[in-house]
Amino acid sequence: MGYVSGVFGIRGWLRVHADTEFDDSLFDYPVWWLGRNGEWREYRLEEGAAQNKGITAKLEGVDDRDVAFGLRGCQVAVPRAQLPAPADGEYYWNDLVGLAVFNRAGESLGQVESLFETGASAVIVVRDTDTKHLIPFVGVYVLDVDLPGKRLTVDWERDY
Repeated sequence: MGYVSGVFGIRGWLRVHADTEFDDSLFDYPVWWLGRNGEWREYRLEEGAAQNKGITAKLEGVDDRDVAFGLRGCQVAVPRAQLPAPADGEYYWNDLVGLAVFNRAGESLGQVESLFETGASAVIVVRDTDTKHLIPFVGVYVLDVDLPGKRLTVDWERDY
């Protein structure tokens, strides 16, 4: 859902970069999980505020700048059961990671390694053993998403 990008003030507030459509939609979730390197811890959201450059949040038990600073770089997640079902043609990024990617000719391009936002569109990072493809996640290039089949079909050539 995002990550802790820094601290805000001296009372334990965090600066958070949200990877959600609307930054402040993270405030809809009363429980956040913060983690890195596979270790996660649950926190209750006490308060939040939208700022010009993202959001700030005060979590229960994080009461000073030093504790907040120790959380810098942590990923922010919420329990999957709390998320609404995506609309038709929309996907949660974590559902796309790991999908096998094939072009129209049936050639394997690799697997979805990650996604990132550019402002104009999301971009999928597809990697095989020796090649990385950056493919805009838009209908002109992404032809079919088959989550049950764990497959993504794109209009993209191996040598792009």
